[in-house]
This record gives sequence, C-alpha cells and structure tokens, in this order.
Amino acid sequence: MQLKIMPKKKQKHLSAGGVPLILFLCQMISALDVPLDPKLLHDLVQPPTITHQSPKDYIIDPRENIVIQCEAKGKPPPSFSWTRNGTHFDIDKDPLVTMKPGSGTLVINIMSEGKAETYEGVYQCTARNERGAAVSNNIVVRPSRSPLWTKERLEPIILRNGQSLVLPCRPPIGLPPAIIFWMDNSFQRLPQSERVSQGLNGDLYFSNVLPEDTREDYICYARFNHTQTIQQKQPISLKVISVDELNDTIAANLSDTEFYGAKSSKERPPTFLTPEGNESHKEELRGNVLSLECIAEGLPTPIIYWIKEDGTLPANRTFYRNFKKTLQITHVSEADSGNYQCIAKNALGAVHHTISVTVKAAPYWIVAPQNLVLSPGENGTLICRANGNPKPRISWLTNGVPIEIALDDPSRKIDGDTIIFSNVQESSSAVYQCNASNKYGYLLANAFVNVLAEPPRILTPANTLYQVIANRPALLDCAFFGSPMPAIEWFKGTKGSALHEDIYVLHDNGTLEIPVAQKDSTGTYTCVARNKLGMAKNEVHLEIKDPTRIIKQPEYAVVQRGSKVSFECRVKHDHTLIPTIMWLKDNGELPNDERFSTDKDHLVVSDVKDDDGGTYTCTANTTLDSASASALLRVVAPTPTPAPIYDVPNPPFDLELTNQLDKSVQLTWTPGDDNNSPITKFIIEYEDAMHDAGLWHHQAEVSGTQTTAQLKLSPYVNYSFRVMAENSIGRSMPSEASEQYLTKAAEPDQNPTAVEGLGTEPDNLVITWKPLNGFQSNGPGLQYKVSWRQKDGDDEWTSVVVANVSKYIVSGTPTFVPYLIKVQALNDVGFAPEPAAVMGHSGEDLPMVAPGNVHVNVVNSTLAEVHWDPVPPKSVRGHLQGYRIYYWKTQSSSKRNRRHIEKKILTFQGTKTHGMLPGLQPYSHYALNVRVVNGKGEGPASTDRGFHTPEGVPSAPSSLKIVNPTLDSLTLEWDPPSHPNGILTEYILKYQPINSTHELGPLVDLKIPANKTRWTLKNLNFSTRYKFYFYAQTSVGSGSQITEEAITTVDEAMASRQVDIATQGWFIGLMCAVALLILILLIVCFIRRNKGGKYPVKEKEDAHADPEIQPMKEDDGTFGEYRSFESDAEDHKPLKKGSRTPSDRTVKKEDSDDSLVDYGEGVNGQFNEDGSFIGQYSGKKEKEPAEGNESSEAPSPVNAMNSLV
Repeated sequence: MQLKIMPKKKQKHLSAGGVPLILFLCQMISALDVPLDPKLLHDLVQPPTITHQSPKDYIIDPRENIVIQCEAKGKPPPSFSWTRNGTHFDIDKDPLVTMKPGSGTLVINIMSEGKAETYEGVYQCTARNERGAAVSNNIVVRPSRSPLWTKERLEPIILRNGQSLVLPCRPPIGLPPAIIFWMDNSFQRLPQSERVSQGLNGDLYFSNVLPEDTREDYICYARFNHTQTIQQKQPISLKVISVDELNDTIAANLSDTEFYGAKSSKERPPTFLTPEGNESHKEELRGNVLSLECIAEGLPTPIIYWIKEDGTLPANRTFYRNFKKTLQITHVSEADSGNYQCIAKNALGAVHHTISVTVKAAPYWIVAPQNLVLSPGENGTLICRANGNPKPRISWLTNGVPIEIALDDPSRKIDGDTIIFSNVQESSSAVYQCNASNKYGYLLANAFVNVLAEPPRILTPANTLYQVIANRPALLDCAFFGSPMPAIEWFKGTKGSALHEDIYVLHDNGTLEIPVAQKDSTGTYTCVARNKLGMAKNEVHLEIKDPTRIIKQPEYAVVQRGSKVSFECRVKHDHTLIPTIMWLKDNGELPNDERFSTDKDHLVVSDVKDDDGGTYTCTANTTLDSASASALLRVVAPTPTPAPIYDVPNPPFDLELTNQLDKSVQLTWTPGDDNNSPITKFIIEYEDAMHDAGLWHHQAEVSGTQTTAQLKLSPYVNYSFRVMAENSIGRSMPSEASEQYLTKAAEPDQNPTAVEGLGTEPDNLVITWKPLNGFQSNGPGLQYKVSWRQKDGDDEWTSVVVANVSKYIVSGTPTFVPYLIKVQALNDVGFAPEPAAVMGHSGEDLPMVAPGNVHVNVVNSTLAEVHWDPVPPKSVRGHLQGYRIYYWKTQSSSKRNRRHIEKKILTFQGTKTHGMLPGLQPYSHYALNVRVVNGKGEGPASTDRGFHTPEGVPSAPSSLKIVNPTLDSLTLEWDPPSHPNGILTEYILKYQPINSTHELGPLVDLKIPANKTRWTLKNLNFSTRYKFYFYAQTSVGSGSQITEEAITTVDEAMASRQVDIATQGWFIGLMCAVALLILILLIVCFIRRNKGGKYPVKEKEDAHADPEIQPMKEDDGTFGEYRSFESDAEDHKPLKKGSRTPSDRTVKKEDSDDSLVDYGEGVNGQFNEDGSFIGQYSGKKEKEPAEGNESSEAPSPVNAMNSLV
C-alpha cells in the first residue's frame, strides 16, 4: 500500500462541487499565491497583485518631493496608470512628475519648483497585465500645515488664594493636529499635579491657586511633528495674593463696594471645570483609544474616580492618565458603549458627571476575499464579508470597473457578498475588487481568479540530505505545485517499498514525517506528485545519527581557597559529528583569567578564590544536537592544620583483560587511594555496548584485598567493565571503562517466559510471550518457533517461525477449545532447549442458553432469594464467570409511584445457582431475569419472573411544621412519608411540655387518621414550649419518627399589665415614699449613734494630771494616742487628724463633746452627696447601759441600711 495525499474537498472559499487547487511551497499558504520561482515557474502567468501603496490619508512635507507609492507583482510584469480626483492623470504632460522604472510609484519634484498645494487631491493607482487589473486605495494627498498663533494681547491675571483658574491655549489648527505642552521661558516643563494639570484640549486647569503659582511666563507651545516645528503662544502672567493685598492693590480704582472680595476663599465642594453640566456625549470608532476627561475645581483639591454604570471597566485595557482625570480604554469595541461616570470628591462633598459613550465602527473584515487559483472546468467562490456600525455596503468591481457595467462572464454569478464561479476557463481570469464602505470609511481588497492548467512540479531541491538524531522526529520536505492539485505518494528505497500509514505521517504540504526515527530509517525516499497532466518525482536522503551524551559529568566540589579544582566532562557522540565543548560559569562565559584552563575533557581552576564559587556547566554541541551537565563549586577557608581526610576511596585504574575465553575473562586493576579507610570490597559492573549502551549492570563482588577477578560471560555480548571500591565511608566513583570484549555467538540457552494462549475472537488463538532481551539472545537473528495443537485431539503440532516479536495470532480455530502451546527461541547459531508445553484456550463466544427454572422466594419485605438451574457447560462457550441477575421495580403496590426505575444488577461468581436480592422496596412489584456470564459477555436472558414484596414499616413523614400558634393551641401540618412501604393505617403524635430548665413533662399520645395532613391541638398552656414526636404506621408497625418543637403565645393582657405598672403614677409615688422613709431611718440611726456614748478624753485627763505623760510625737508631728480605761488590749487607735488640743496640752470639757465639725474633716470621714456623714470613729466608748448601747462601736449607716433591707 502506498501513502498518498489526495486533494481535500473542504475549503471555505470553494463550493462543495469543486476540487480546489492548493499551492504548496514548504508549507500551506493561507492567501493562495503562485510562487514566482524564475527557475521552476518562469512560464506561469499571474494577474497583478498590489504589494505596497501609500496610506489612504497621506500627509506630505511641503519642503520635500512628493512620493506616492504603488508597487505590484504579476506575470507578465504589470503596467501602471493613475487617476487624480477621479480622472486620468497624464504624467507625461507634467514635467515635475515621473514614475519609477518597473514600478507605479510617482515622484513629484517640488523642491526645484512648484508648490505642494498644487498637487493636493485623491490619487488611485491601477496595475494591469493580460490577466487583469488591480487597483490601489484612494490616496488622499495633503501637505502638512503648521500655522502661527494669532496675535493677541493677554492681560495679567490677579487671583486671590484658593480660587480656580483655566489658562486657555487655543492652538492654531494644523495638519496633522499639534501636540500641546506648557513650559516657561527657560523651556522647562511646568510641574503638574492633582491640583494643576493640562486638559485634552491643551488648556491648563487649576483646581485652586496657591501663592507659589505666581509667575509671568505661563507659555503654551504647539509642536507640529510632521514639519518638526514648534509654535509659541504669548506668555500669560498670573499673580496670586491674599484678599488684603488684593484690596490694597486695587483700592485706588474701586469704590468701597467694589472690592474684589470681602474675605479669603473658603473651602468649598467640587464643581467641574470640564465637561460642563451633568451629562455629555462621546462618540469613538472601534479599535481606537477612548479618552474621557473630567477636571474639577474645589478646595481642598478634589480626587477623581471613574466607574461604568451597569458594568465594569475592562481590566487589561483601562488606563488612567493625568492624575486619574483622564480615563483611557484601548482597542474599544461596541461592547464598551454605555454610560461612564466620573466622581470628583473632597472633604466637603462630591459631584458627578455622566458621559454617554457610543462606539461606531468603520468597516472591518469578517472574511476578506482571497486569491483563487483554479484549473479549467473547476468551480470556486470569492467571499467578501465585512462588518461595521452602521452596516457597510458591499460593491464589486472587476479589473477596476464596476461589475454592473463590466463585460459579462457566463462562469460568474454574483450573490451579494459572494461571487460563484462554475466551469471556469482561462478567459475567466481577472482581478476582482471588493469595496465595503460606510460613513466612517471604506475597505478595498483585490483578489484574483487565475485559471491555470499545469503539470506537477516539485520545488524541493533534488537529493537533499536530511540528518536527524535517533529517536527524534524526521521531516522530509516535498514542496510541490500543479493545477489541478497533484496527489502525493512517498516510497522508500530503490525497490519502491511501500510506506504504511501507521508508521508515517503525511502532511498536507507534502512533508513526510517519521515520528520516531530509528537507525533503520536511514535511506533514500522518493516523493511522487501526479495529476491528470503529468507526474514529477524527487529523491531525498535521510541519515540517522547517534545522540550526543555526557557519560562522565562534572561533580560537586568543595575546595579550599588557594587550592586547585578539576571538573571532568566526557562526551560520547556520533562518530560522524564533531562536538564542540564549552564551559560556562553561572550560565555566562568563563572569566578571562589564566587560572582557568580547559582541555578536551577537563576544566581546571588553579589558585581558587572566593569569587570562583558557583555553578559550572559543560555543554557539548554538534550541528544536530547538544547535551549539558552542571556541578556546583563551593570555596571554603583553608584548614589551619591539615587533619586526616577520611573519604570514600579513589576510583581504581589501569583495568586490563587477560585469559580471554568464549565464556570467561580475567579482569585485573590497580586500587586507588583508600583515603585513610581500608577498602572492604570491589564491585564490578559491565556494559553491553551492543544491546544496552550506556547502562551498567552488576557483574560480581570481590574482597578488598583482591585485584583480580575471573568473570563468567554470556555469548554475543560486547562487554566493557568498570570497578568501584568501597570502604566504611562509602563507595568510590567508577573507574574508567576497560577495553571492549565481544564474545562469540551461541544458540539461546533459555526460552521466552510468560507464554499464554488466549483468544480475542471466537475463531482465533492469540499466543503471547515475554521475549528475550538482547543480552539473552546469545547471537544474531533472534527468532521464535511457535507451535500449537488441540489438547484433546490427535492432531500433529503446527509450527511457524516468527521474527523477534511477542505474539502470534492463530486464525480459524473452533470456539473455546483447549490448546497446547510451545514457544522456542532460536538464532543464527541454533535452537534453545525444547520448551515445556502450556495450555491455553481459543477465543470465547457469548453463551447460548439462558438459565432455566428461575423462581423467587420472598424472605421479607426487603429481601428475596432467587434460584435457577445451571446451564450446560458446553453452552457457556467460555470460562464461566458466574450468573447475573437483572431486577427492577415495575410499580409500587400502593400505585402512588408508577415511574419506571432503572434496572439493578447483581453478579454471583462461579457455579452458584441461587442468590439473595437485598435492599428491596417493601410493598412493591418486582421483575427479574437471570443470565450466564463468561469472559466474552452475557448470554440470553431467562424469562422474566415477577414477585411481590409484603408491607413494611413506613419512612418518616416528609416534613412537619407548626403553624398558627395561639395562646392555648398549635396547628401541625405534615407531608406523608416519601416511602409509605404499604398502606398507612394512622399517624401517632406524642408530645410533652418542656419547662425553663429543659425538663420534659408528661407524654401525651394521640392517634390521627391516615388521610389527615393537618391537626390542631387545643387546651394547651400559654407561653409553653412543647416537643412533638410524629410517625406513621402500617399494618406491620411504626416507622421512623420526626420531631419538632414549638411555643404557644404569651397572654397579651397579662404582659400588657406587667409592662404598664412601671409607668403608673401611684407606683412611682410609692417607690419615692419608700426611698424617703429609708433615708429618714438612716439619719435617725446616725444621730442615735452620736448621742449614745462619750469618748474617754476627760477621764484620761483626770487620771493623768501631768500633761507630759502623753507627749506629742516629735518625729512626725502627730498627737499621742489615748486609751479607754476599760481597754484591756494594747492596740492604740489615733485620734482623727482633724482634732486639735489647746496650747497648754490639756483637753477642755467642751472640747470633749462630740461634734460633727471636729470629726468631719478627718481622713477617715466622708460625706455623701447630700451632706450626710459616712464613716466610723476609731475610739472605743464606755458602756452605758442606761443609754441602751449594746456595742462599744457606733453602727455604720451602711450597716443600718442593710439591716433594714
């Protein structure tokens, strides 16, 4: 089978009835074009195509020559002509106008003479050859203008501090519009801020002026980039003064009532300087930048915020300029239309302005017409589809002439924005123009129809050599051209071996892809292109190279400052590719320092410094691939006194092979330094360069005292050996690999394992096995002898020898028959030992017989037992896996739910002939059938058997809610159980009150008819919480319960009385009387306490006539302490600080009388806010029974109050 490319039918610009011609040049070209290769396609004709033209709006510099571009290509080369303002422009009659040779570009020489204004107008270029005519856009040519400012006299501006101000710019109208900026006389830009900023119209806005704004050189500049000129406005003078200064300045010229202001500006809320009013409108075109501006004045300076009503601002296209006074949205579309609101806010208020934005659109392409190349007799379409706002008008031209007045073409039919071509001929070739226009602009596109009849041509150079790294994709090019489009076929080798689609991928552009190139992919490939006019072919060559690998990578190193370090990088590569080794440090070049030296495999750094630490990378590059490996270098301080180094051993070296025999060899080596830890053993590994290159396998281990080992070898292995040493610290790096040693081939000494025979179809037997690896093959030409026969027959063994694969399919076998199978390995030397036979089976088929005698025993309302008879073993036709029961509920016995329920499945393994069906729905009708199951699938179903489950207990009611609570009643509403599981007989309601401590009261039972869904409980206690337990019953028993709690309402009259009593006048009066009575009792108790006893001052004076007995304490100025004669204790309580004695240090009788004045100023005495005394006296009183005092201490007023309470 050959791999082919056939023309695709599906092209969006062609009708379904035609086959498109697609041109290929290395890759698919979306805008179809004929490749103008002078060597290969020099004789192909092509209509003109405009390749370059001046912009639609072309502004020229009047100081330079005018150049109007128009370039086009075609075959034969096109000729050019121009129109100006809709009429033919004869360039030969104007000596200043010339056309560039081989081009349509006009050059108008106005530098020698003439004026640019003379050549203003609308120009259009036409490029024409024998196949048609293409036209350019209408090019509007206008000279740039940079007019001067009109002269004006600008009066100085005087403002008081805090006022707002707008300095107008009003630049002259130029072409293109000028760029506005404000500077001073020194050409320094004026600073701008949230307070001072330039608007989109160029004016300079001050939200409020400050004294530092005073200057005489506010100058507006207009820069015209096209002519590189700057125009300057007359300077504006501004002076900001206080109100007093302003009045003093103008007082001589104003009357008393004409002073500029009575006081300085106060703080004020914001108002907008621009735009004016509460609303404005803005229109913008699709794709442009929408700029919205709000500038406000106020004191303090307002802050501007932006929002979009009924939407959010686009996150990635929204930008704020000019201190958030300007909102810009880039690439606007119709979705950005809407109302935008700017908010100016300061501490005194906020003001809003709404800008209504409408986005219109000049025409833009939905589907632009594409060049169409057809062969004679084919069909095709040109589609011109555009959109805009308003909707653009589509019009067609052919060769620059409106199609309505052009020559008629019978192969052409116009259908709105589509031209349909059918059965085209070479005379149908032309250039079509599509014009889409609305009030905001137009689009003009040229698309040619080129009718060609060409035999295939292959454009890829012959005998191109492709080199690819193994296991990577290979892409072989076959760029082609032809009309009709050729079909592509690929062949490999000179014998024309077919390429299979499951191995190769063929792309639409003719490229052949080999997803994973292997060594056997090397060879010559032939690309053949055919159409009805001929055939072309081309050969390319593919070489597969070995990948570049780093087999010895640089290793992590820790070195001392001042020492030497070496990194090794050993590379293995294809012998035909020369690698380039490059070393990098921290992904950059190595330092330009002679301390760094490199050779083929090593990087050496001498006299290591701290800056040398980092990551070193070895990169091996070839012309096809590269490989890299990195290692980290860490620099440490030198050790003051070197200590013994305990490390893993150094690698062994000088490996040598001797006594080389067919199945053994002797390996000797020299140990490396043990680094102060004795070597305990050597580990020997081997690499099979023929079968597992780059992979090392364990070979043997010997003691650390040996330096020689006799190694057993396998046949047909290309051995290399390496040795590693091990001590108590760890294992050394591997040694260098030994020389290679290829052992002789021999017959295999083992057969494949995991042999199985299992059919995938009823008439086949798939024999699989685990193949031998290359190491086990023992020689070249590894194959397998596969043998089989029926186990129970007398047939001879059937054998076949297959390549090194892992399965073989035997077709035409009986269904599910046991087979004996053997798989024996062989190579070019001979056979492996005779293998043991294993048993397998040919493919299974679906069982033929359904189980019989199916009957059901209903155990209870949710469980049933099913019995069936087993099927005959021969009817199973496969491995019996078990029986499968399908069961489903046909309808509920209560007929409340007739909805069909999905079938359920239970599988019973093995030979079981009965099974239990759990989880059934009570009181329901069920049906079931039984099927036997083998490895292929299910057999036919048994006859459906129906059964009925008895009633069960219902589920809980679906809902329970308490409504309409009153003083002594509650109404319960509920929904029946979702699963009644039988016929409901009644509902049971139990309820009990709950007191304030959450204790439950007596339980009340109530039975409710089953047809009820609402019940009212009466004669309940008011303001009481009740807990309800509710469940349904069938004849079997009670179901699950649902609980709820509710509270009866409060007695409103009682609550009202309780609330109103506190506001009754009699109650307030009663409380006041009680308070007054308590106060009087307190005062009486206080007086009785003061009159009830005397302090023993006089008695002490009589007992101690000498006043010096109790002298004043000189150290702290306090008086001596007095004790009662009746006091037996030694405690001393001082007199109140406020008491005083006469100068003769005696106490007068009248002074001993208790007095609130004498004691009221003591530190322990206190007065209430009403002047009553609170406190206790520290001195004890004599007992005076006549007075009735029972205590030596006066009662506290607080205690007295407490006693009353």
